[in-house]
Amino acid sequence: MTTDAIHFYEPAQGHGLPHDPFNAIVGPRPIGWVSTRSADGVVNLAPYSFFNAFNYTPPIVGFSSVTYKDTVRNIEATGEFVWNLATRDLAEAMNQTCAAVGPEVDEFALAGLTPVASKLVNVPRVQESPVTFECKLSQLIRLTSAAGEPIDSWLVLGEVVGIHIAQHLLKDGVYDTANAGHILRGGGPADYFTVGPEQLFKMYRPR
Repeated sequence: MTTDAIHFYEPAQGHGLPHDPFNAIVGPRPIGWVSTRSADGVVNLAPYSFFNAFNYTPPIVGFSSVTYKDTVRNIEATGEFVWNLATRDLAEAMNQTCAAVGPEVDEFALAGLTPVASKLVNVPRVQESPVTFECKLSQLIRLTSAAGEPIDSWLVLGEVVGIHIAQHLLKDGVYDTANAGHILRGGGPADYFTVGPEQLFKMYRPR
């Protein structure tokens, strides 16, 4: 146990540090690189750092949007979205898609990415991404504080109804996470991490 002095703070009163440590502590986190289509047919692509998987069967993924952004509006209108794996090779393109642009702007074109038709949803996936999940909206939840007050953040949960995996990432039928090039969001204003073979260790559950 560490004997270092402890920095304690109440988030509602501010953290008193140069940068909010919350995101750095809960991390690194997988990136929710989400493509959607509006009711009018306009395509959108945006990354979300509050993203994860929440269930095996059926597989459910989710992300939280701080403020009601175009992505949430599109999903609420159509009930569909696609998650695209962000890799080291796609990091710069992914970063371009978080630019603050109007809803009429096509982030695929902005970032030089190729939209390709999905099989089960009417939302394009990123052709350059080695893994994509086609998703149907299962729940859209506005977050609240402990006091029950609504917060301007929205949790989107979606059932994964179709999965695309590049064949080279299946080694003897097992997905090769260590060599897929996953990138993860850290906590600093520009911090990201990669996953590689160097970080791999194996530990089986006790029987």
